[in-house]
Amino acid sequence: MEPEVREKIETTVREILEESDINEVTEYKIRKLASEKLGVNLSEAKYKAFVKEVVTSFLEELRAKQEEEEEEEEEAAADDDDKGKNKQEYDDDGDLIVCRLNDKRKVTIQEFRGKTLVSVREYYKKDGKELPTSKGISMTEEQWSAFRKNIPNIEKAIEKMKARTM
Repeated sequence: MEPEVREKIETTVREILEESDINEVTEYKIRKLASEKLGVNLSEAKYKAFVKEVVTSFLEELRAKQEEEEEEEEEAAADDDDKGKNKQEYDDDGDLIVCRLNDKRKVTIQEFRGKTLVSVREYYKKDGKELPTSKGISMTEEQWSAFRKNIPNIEKAIEKMKARTM
């Protein structure tokens, strides 16, 4: 087969592959479409083997590219996890922000009169600063521990209430 013909076939087959749903298209369909575009019967043995070679090569390249992208995504996710673990957010008073429940409420850990407190509180903005309101609760370590132990009971009660309203 002449190099020009090989190049035209390869280019046409690759174009068809790039435009097709790889999970749906078959080698036969690719050969048929390429035959129509080129005006050459690619079902002849010499062409058939070459088309198969091009398809196989394309699929191997595609698989390698997907694996590379997956590895990059996994590395990026791992980097993000590492950054998230190392980066702690503090409010204007120096209290550790554990999480933001929404744009106005957050959970913080703070020291007050020598005791560590877990606070769930509403905040407002003034002069570019987030300031706490009186709306919320601060729990000592003992209170937090009792609350945490009872979360399964709270969840059960919530489910019962949901079931009653349905």
